Amino acid sequence: MMRKLCLLAIAGLMFTLTVPSVHPADLSPEQLFASGRADEAIAALQAQLRAAPRNAEAHVLLLRVYYAVQRWDDAIAEGQQLVELEPNNSNYHLWLGRSYGEKAERSPWFQALFLARKTRAEFEKAVRLDGKNLDARSDLAEFYIEAPAFLGGSREKAQGEADQVRRLGDEAGSLWIQAKLAESEKNYPLAEQRLRQAITASNGNPGAMIDLASFYRRRGRMEEMEAMINQAAHAAAKRQRSDVLLEGAELLYRAGRNFAGALQLVRKYLSSPHNVEDPPVFRAHYLQGTILEKLGEKQAASEQYRAALSLASGFEPAQTALKRVQ
Repeated sequence: MMRKLCLLAIAGLMFTLTVPSVHPADLSPEQLFASGRADEAIAALQAQLRAAPRNAEAHVLLLRVYYAVQRWDDAIAEGQQLVELEPNNSNYHLWLGRSYGEKAERSPWFQALFLARKTRAEFEKAVRLDGKNLDARSDLAEFYIEAPAFLGGSREKAQGEADQVRRLGDEAGSLWIQAKLAESEKNYPLAEQRLRQAITASNGNPGAMIDLASFYRRRGRMEEMEAMINQAAHAAAKRQRSDVLLEGAELLYRAGRNFAGALQLVRKYLSSPHNVEDPPVFRAHYLQGTILEKLGEKQAASEQYRAALSLASGFEPAQTALKRVQ
């Protein structure tokens, strides 16, 4: 495992990154979204759709922006329009299913049941339309593992998806599904073995290392979690995978461990030239704010929450957090 992240100085804790000053007119909606400018991306895409209401590419990008900002109802509405425009597009059904799923997790139980069934139906349709859609098969397998039987959950079906993913050439993805299955059955040694095999099968993919670190957090093995996060961060630097940095920081924060190290990872993500839409930059500012708030730095935290809202004014977690620190 790579060496532990060193503690930041107090001055470093107060450091605040600013949003790059690039004129929005110089960026496409895709670039606006990738740079975390959710509000500007939404405005640009809505303008496109007013001119061309049947522009499926604009609809799917708008869905992804709404999804990132956690505007689930808006994401669902875009997804429903997409599958009406192109009913045989596997990815459109996948994104609609994801939106239903996220809404279900935050809904009262009676509404969640209805949405969970719609989630499964969209995932299954995505797989039927394109059997080679690995993302759809992975999401469907996860649904089969986590859902109760009366909602369509099935370990046998999940194993079937793992087998199909392997036949399609994604050995690491198949091993990840098998690990989820083993963990759901409380076979923790096998789950860990499969996650380690996934790292090897993916040639050291840092995302696979984060999966193992997340498993260690769930099992309360914090030292091993931190060591794996550090290893993932090291691998991410070589592969230009800035998303892994934020995922590692979130794990540390959730575990209540090494907040200084978590801050360092967030700041590396924010300063990286390789930021992507998932996770978005505004979420990095929000996470930095939550860590600073935990450290008692309320003023610095409020600055980060404001930075998040300057990019995504509808991001409710940052709205709530800013009210809290004020």
